[in-house]
Amino acid sequence: MKKGLIVLIVLGVIAVGLYQWAVGFNNTAVEYEADAKTAWSNVESAYQRRNDLIGNLVKTVQGAADFERGTLTDVIEARAKATSTNIDANNLTPENMAAFQEAQSGLTGALSKLMVVVERYPELKANQNFLELQSQLEGTENRINVARDRFNEKVNIYDVHTTKFPGKLLAGLFGFKEMARYKADPGSENAPDVNFEFD
Repeated sequence: MKKGLIVLIVLGVIAVGLYQWAVGFNNTAVEYEADAKTAWSNVESAYQRRNDLIGNLVKTVQGAADFERGTLTDVIEARAKATSTNIDANNLTPENMAAFQEAQSGLTGALSKLMVVVERYPELKANQNFLELQSQLEGTENRINVARDRFNEKVNIYDVHTTKFPGKLLAGLFGFKEMARYKADPGSENAPDVNFEFD
């Protein structure tokens, strides 16, 4: 009788310990996942700020008399594509991240082309509104980079928690999946070619 009671107590203590471990793992994973999703929202917010600024930049540049319409059209179309490509924070798959990144890279390229073409227009470069918008865009690009880095840090914390043993056993049971990180654009490891010929 005593032996059976001791076994029941030991089993009860083990069960309570396992329950507390599982609850602790789950609650921490939920917190880390929420932090990563919030960090992703900050990435989207930084890109939204850029998109808003680009709208103002385009309006300012359109006022320049001889400005190339094709370049402006490219920026406007790239901005439209970038703003229409969104990811639900609950579905941060590698495929969705790649589509989002591709749209944002297209806008970055169009914007870079716009800035190169602007160099041909001294009256535009001297425009106070343009200079202010250009400065804000540069600051926003820095914010975007910081937000992406912070997102990757939060994803790393979440992924380490949910993939290390023995937590990995519970992660599958509780439905926690690996999150995609924000990756550099293909070819970004290569130094860009700089060409100052404007012919």
